Amino acid sequence: MGSLPDHFDRPVHIAVIGGTGLGKIEGYTPVAALNPLTPWGYASAPIQILEHNGVPIAFLARHGLHHQFAPHEIPVRANIAALRHIGVRTIIAFSAVGSLLEEIRPMDFVVPDQVIDRTKGIRPFTFFEGGLVGHVGFADPFDRGAAAVVRRCAAALSGEGVTLHSGGTVVCMEGPQFSTRAESNMYRAWGGSVINMSALPEAKLAREAELTYQMICMATDYDCWHTTDDVDVGMVMKYMEANSVNAKRLVGAVLDELSKHEHSDLVLAKHWEGSSAMGVKYCTKPEGRDPEAVKRVEYLFPGFFDN
Repeated sequence: MGSLPDHFDRPVHIAVIGGTGLGKIEGYTPVAALNPLTPWGYASAPIQILEHNGVPIAFLARHGLHHQFAPHEIPVRANIAALRHIGVRTIIAFSAVGSLLEEIRPMDFVVPDQVIDRTKGIRPFTFFEGGLVGHVGFADPFDRGAAAVVRRCAAALSGEGVTLHSGGTVVCMEGPQFSTRAESNMYRAWGGSVINMSALPEAKLAREAELTYQMICMATDYDCWHTTDDVDVGMVMKYMEANSVNAKRLVGAVLDELSKHEHSDLVLAKHWEGSSAMGVKYCTKPEGRDPEAVKRVEYLFPGFFDN
């Protein structure tokens, strides 16, 4: 990656955030590696720009190039801000998860539509603070349009071993330790479908940044409710490696489909435009806005306060 250009002269509208088990995308040619400094620092890794059929795709390793960031250490604000800054408007996020339901078997995929926050408040989770208040709706944390694309692509791959469960609730826990058995059973009683450590604040910050955001989850274990066996990294990696081909195939199919509509309202997140403006401009009056907070938000939205 070090030999790639550090600039790219076109906006990149589509991005993948890769988690455990998705360190690269097959069939795409690396053309640049960008590392913009945001008001929230640098992203967890340089953003690799890949091209396929003339369409650029951004790829960001959530945990860093060498998986050196624990879930609570990921610079999520910098990640989302850097992607927005280079033109990204749609994010497909991949995550390994534990299953909380019998029917979601290891190596199955889930396209969730809800999330329960079990993080502990130690992760920075908003762009709007320090002299600028904003309240943004989060009733539906993922994007219906992007989820529909994932479902269509998975259906087309169903004959090749890809099993997708449509809808469901992600429980996002703090980590880095896995759940206790009591917690795992409690999450099941709450209606949780799968559990991970990375859906939040990523989805919240993407919403604040007015981005289309959808997570694709891949089950690697049954968490600890299912048997007396403890969940460990070895178990997770065994299933992740066994299903890596399907994971890359599904993500690649989704990217191919989105790329065909690179300039569509869905990919450009037109349906989210203005949602942050409504949440910010009518909260903190001009005389109460901290200049540094204003500068940070204008990194995300140039000219945000001009009108």
